[in-house]
Amino acid sequence: MPHRTTQVEKPPAQGADASLSHGLKQRHLSMIALGGVIGAGLFVGSGAAIAAAGPSVVVAYALSGLLVMLVMRMLGEMSAAHPSSGSFSAHAERAIGPWAGFTAGWSFWVLLCTAVGLEGIGAAKIVTGWLPGTPEWAWVALFMVVFCVTNLAAVRNFGEFEFWFAALKVGAISLFLVLGVLAIAGVLPGTDSPGTTHLTDFLPNGGEGLIVGLLASVFAYGGLETVTIAAAESEDPVRGVASAVRTAMWRIALFYIGSMAVIVTLVPWDSKEVVEKGPYVAALDHLGIPGAGQVMNVVVLAALLSAMNANIYGSSRIAYSLVERGQGPRALARVSAGVPRLAVLTSCVFGFVCVVLSHWRPDDVFPWLLNMIGAVILVVWIFIAVSQLLLRRRLERETPQGPVVRMWAFPYLTWLALAGMAAVFVLMAREADTRAQLYYTGGMTAVLAAAGYLRQRRRAGD
Repeated sequence: MPHRTTQVEKPPAQGADASLSHGLKQRHLSMIALGGVIGAGLFVGSGAAIAAAGPSVVVAYALSGLLVMLVMRMLGEMSAAHPSSGSFSAHAERAIGPWAGFTAGWSFWVLLCTAVGLEGIGAAKIVTGWLPGTPEWAWVALFMVVFCVTNLAAVRNFGEFEFWFAALKVGAISLFLVLGVLAIAGVLPGTDSPGTTHLTDFLPNGGEGLIVGLLASVFAYGGLETVTIAAAESEDPVRGVASAVRTAMWRIALFYIGSMAVIVTLVPWDSKEVVEKGPYVAALDHLGIPGAGQVMNVVVLAALLSAMNANIYGSSRIAYSLVERGQGPRALARVSAGVPRLAVLTSCVFGFVCVVLSHWRPDDVFPWLLNMIGAVILVVWIFIAVSQLLLRRRLERETPQGPVVRMWAFPYLTWLALAGMAAVFVLMAREADTRAQLYYTGGMTAVLAAAGYLRQRRRAGD
């Protein structure tokens, strides 16, 4: 199927988008990869997973973590071979066709822009808790302006913000893990070891609770894809992607699975504070460390602001890549000083519209929007897996020495990952709370796929 090839698809120079700047240093990319795994979903969303699954939440995070590791390995294989700000969208176009790149890219753009608004709301709630009486919308607007300006200026500004945000998150969660392990071992002054007291009822809500925890944990991992988008603007895209993907396994195991194990060992799973305050604050309060809960609230705020920053960046680069490949309005591809500024502004405006809808239409339009993006990450993962299945043989022909990053046990683990994604879809269909998300996301995906296919046919006939 003939279609226009662009700079994104040719990998001259470093194989990345030629008109974008390459202002991200290796230290930026390394810390984005390290801190990117510590998202708002871990700090904010894990409380509901613990309340549903109890101590078995560790199993839930381990299972979903294995799935994410496979997805990141597949994405890393393709991104190291063809770095692109379009990441999986560009790979889907190369492997399946323009309609697939269109569908994967624009659905992910909607997800990221909506997430910008949600994270802004979450961050504003924390600040208004400290400063009661201040309007929530004003804080959201302030955060949006700050990160919009940051992303408009230069990509290195995004890199610097993310570097320090990531350093704060990594430092905080590392300290949390050290304190937790010391408390469990009974050597932390002023605390007694809980032993296995809180782990005896491992499956308090049976298999159904484990399923709810599993679904919550799957979506907590969303956002790891940003590092493959950012790599296209780094000094050495191939090395950056390879390094990030190869270290994904221990990062997921340590930060997600490790911290869940510490929390459910220290705090009773059915403690109200786990949901009301958040699991990390609840665990630190349980240890009786003065002011630790408020310090963790600062870290949660940093995680939310970091996610806002990263999602504005990611959404603007996905939009830029799409229009560069003829999959959207050409104006969004305009680059100034190495930055697609109109794409940045458009993404910020969409995010702020989501915030406005949360206040104006909280009972109909806003829930509809949330349901529509509920399962987008799974759709993206399916595109990644199918693209890798189709592109692996092509990569081996193009580079006789083989891909820089290789998917393990190809094609068996790729098929296993696809089976895991299908299983998650089935579980979502079984649960009333997630069934609506499945339907709405399916509807949006079908509309985008149809639009992309019609666009592809029209261009083929030109």
